[in-house]
Amino acid sequence: MEVKKYYATGRRKTSVARVWIWPGEGKLIVNKQPLEGYFTLETWRTDILKPFEVTATSGKFDVYSTVKGGGITGQKGALRHGLARALEQVDGSYRAALKKAGLLTRDPRMKERKKYGQPGARKRFQFSKR
Repeated sequence: MEVKKYYATGRRKTSVARVWIWPGEGKLIVNKQPLEGYFTLETWRTDILKPFEVTATSGKFDVYSTVKGGGITGQKGALRHGLARALEQVDGSYRAALKKAGLLTRDPRMKERKKYGQPGARKRFQFSKR
């Protein structure tokens, strides 16, 4: 019996998460490690699992994902975004709850580029009158 898998991509800052979900007993694998091994803090894990809480599907799906780029916060956000998009594909009725919780919106905030003639994006070199 072939199990139907659902795929989605999540993004945040410079991180990209590729997420596959299918009906199962709630196993989560991130970059070939269990979720607890990759995201060590409990607050990170609760933030990632928010799409399951919102749709009341905790423990009903197995998840396999690969996350690349950025730091741990960006990867956490990318994985959450990917999970929300994948759950939307599973059942279209989840869309309203996920949208209301703001989980389907890609966070557009990025690092601002450094400008020439200054040490950073906004910081200026010290001004000397004389």
